[in-house]
Amino acid sequence: MYKSIIFLFLGMLVFTACEDALTVEPRDNRVTEAELFQDPATYRGIIAKAYAGLALGGQEGGDGNADISGIDGGFSNYLRLYWNMQELTTDEAIIAWNDGTIKDLHGHVWTDGNEFINAMFSRVNYQIAVCNEFLSLSTDAKLDEYNIPADVRADVANYRAEARFLRAYSYYHGMDLFGKMPFTDENSDPAVLPLAKSRTELFEFIESELLAIEDDMVEARMNEYGRADKGALWMLLSKIYMNAEVYTGTPRYTDAITQLNKVISAGYNVPNVPYAYSFQADNNRNGAEDGFIWTINFDGLNTQTFGGTTYLTHAPVGGNMDPSVFGINGGWGGIRTTEQFVELFPGEENSADTRETFFTDEQTKEINDVGQFKDGFAIQKFKNVNVDGSAGSDTVGDFVDIDFPIFRISDAYLMYAEAVVRGGSGGDLTTAQGYLNQIRERAYGNTSGNITVGQIDLDYLLDERARELHWEAHRRQDLVRFGQFTTSKVWAWKGNVRNGTTTPAFRNILPIPAQELNLNPNLQPQNTGY
Repeated sequence: MYKSIIFLFLGMLVFTACEDALTVEPRDNRVTEAELFQDPATYRGIIAKAYAGLALGGQEGGDGNADISGIDGGFSNYLRLYWNMQELTTDEAIIAWNDGTIKDLHGHVWTDGNEFINAMFSRVNYQIAVCNEFLSLSTDAKLDEYNIPADVRADVANYRAEARFLRAYSYYHGMDLFGKMPFTDENSDPAVLPLAKSRTELFEFIESELLAIEDDMVEARMNEYGRADKGALWMLLSKIYMNAEVYTGTPRYTDAITQLNKVISAGYNVPNVPYAYSFQADNNRNGAEDGFIWTINFDGLNTQTFGGTTYLTHAPVGGNMDPSVFGINGGWGGIRTTEQFVELFPGEENSADTRETFFTDEQTKEINDVGQFKDGFAIQKFKNVNVDGSAGSDTVGDFVDIDFPIFRISDAYLMYAEAVVRGGSGGDLTTAQGYLNQIRERAYGNTSGNITVGQIDLDYLLDERARELHWEAHRRQDLVRFGQFTTSKVWAWKGNVRNGTTTPAFRNILPIPAQELNLNPNLQPQNTGY
């Protein structure tokens, strides 16, 4: 939806973020607010901006006119930042670059002055502000004021539910990464510094919002591709319930199973196409879309960004890798993986598991020098090519067409199995086995990789989540939930030492940036150690 209209609409409005406030005003004096909001396309355009805020770093092509000040628009792209937080901090990804403090993420030596963590905090709040602004401009009173007809009001009601979902989604990221967040909604006074909500309070707000809008969301699999529907809502509820013990101290695995059963019954399927198709340029139409519950959409012509899947395609290409194989004009020689992740695949680089996509030519499995791209196996997951071998729509080769799957049915199956193992009711291991073997039969192309009920335990599930979902921005959260992010599991260069070391438990939560603490006295450090 937003691929085709977002750039047309952004020329109409100026979005200006100040702390957590957002104002919308005409580009010039020729169009009044009343005239603008009497046009039904305006509401569609603003909700498109809310979606596009997850995909783009600015209001112009190539992340120009950046939304977040003090950092390049490409670096401050929402998905790029979130991916870095969830992947570079783990055994799945390590980066060679010397951009600012980027290496501190994998080394577990970040501080409350880390510019990438700062940008993530700002990006979450900016996205929340965009959603709040849409909600404040689309109330019944506003619609009455602008004489909006009934048929348009029905669309606006859907948009409002989606805006509340998107706001909950960003609060979920804030809760997961930072624990405590400043809280604003559509009724907040932009002149007043926001109060902070604790992690438990954020959990309660997110849960209540999602439950409140469930009936107002479009039915699962019935919305425009890329727009959230009930399936996405059920998945987000499942995510907060799966991690509830981390967030609130109270396990909610039965509630997770309840929501996952809704997702699984909605008609999504493990696609009957190769695993690789899910991460190619035509993944919105090559059959892989059958397994997608919600995606962030990218298009090499209409959503041009140096973040998102453009980052995930260019940055892992270097050394002897041929960029043309990836449908791009050059690699950035940055991201690869650790030997610990490689070892999750039986036979390692010679595995029969097609989810193993290591590039090994003149790459060493071990990483002795973080700054050398050839130290560490490369991963060939995201490719800007279509099934027929043709490249994506941007003939220059800069920007890619690959849609990023936020939620996939495979993740729902894996969460279901984990929730059952952890004692949730409403499911059973035999059913879980069937779900897991659907995933593995696609991975292996036959039943040779199938597992028995007796093999399903937490260790297996954590490893299988990595094999199936690696580089899809799940790993940090998974490791925290399994108690293996800081004080337990080790991997190369964790703790900033070659063989890795455990790190203090306070790093399970990222620090609220020091600059935010200085700006807002209502915020306080949420843990000691930073």
